Amino acid sequence: MPRFLLLTDRRSARRPVEDVVRAAIDGGARHVLLRERDLPRPRRLALAGRLRALLAAAGGRLIVAGPDPLDGDAIHLPAAGPYPPPRLGLVGRSCHGTAELGRLTTEDFATLSPVFPTAAKPGYGPPLGTAGLRTLVAAAPGPVLALGGITTADEVAACRAAGAAGVAVMGAVMRAADPAGLVAALVSAAGVPAAGVTKSVVRRTAPATAVARDREDA
Repeated sequence: MPRFLLLTDRRSARRPVEDVVRAAIDGGARHVLLRERDLPRPRRLALAGRLRALLAAAGGRLIVAGPDPLDGDAIHLPAAGPYPPPRLGLVGRSCHGTAELGRLTTEDFATLSPVFPTAAKPGYGPPLGTAGLRTLVAAAPGPVLALGGITTADEVAACRAAGAAGVAVMGAVMRAADPAGLVAALVSAAGVPAAGVTKSVVRRTAPATAVARDREDA
């Protein structure tokens, strides 16, 4: 189960998604959640394959948003369904409150959001804050990753102190001038063992062909 989960968002990314993921892996990220659900399946499948290869080289794992694992074995499902979750190697679920947490069954983990203010979760009510996070984590049947508006190591530490098993981060890393440096700080605050961080696993600069492919996916 991830303690630090990076979510992709090619529309807000400062660089092509593959380049950001490379840098994040260099910083210690080992779990990446591929969103980009508006892409046609063939293009999303191709992107999943490229990201999965990057992560596999570092001993990491790609998780795919939605019920289609895109030739993998790890998915992250929306709160709306399907229920029960399919049997795969790793299954997560998005939750936003007590009712959704109460529907969890065999999922390996849940994300709980929004914890802090974020433009990406405008339809889910006011931020939980660390006090709300603490209350909901205590009621959850399994591990919870805090999600939403997490930008600093101090915020990661606050979520962990509130009982979260880890954190999930999107915008802060996607927009970062130095994704590797930011991820290194967040991973450390999330309590990921130092042995799980390997420097310079992959090149930080994407080859031109990879950049071109990523732009085609935009």
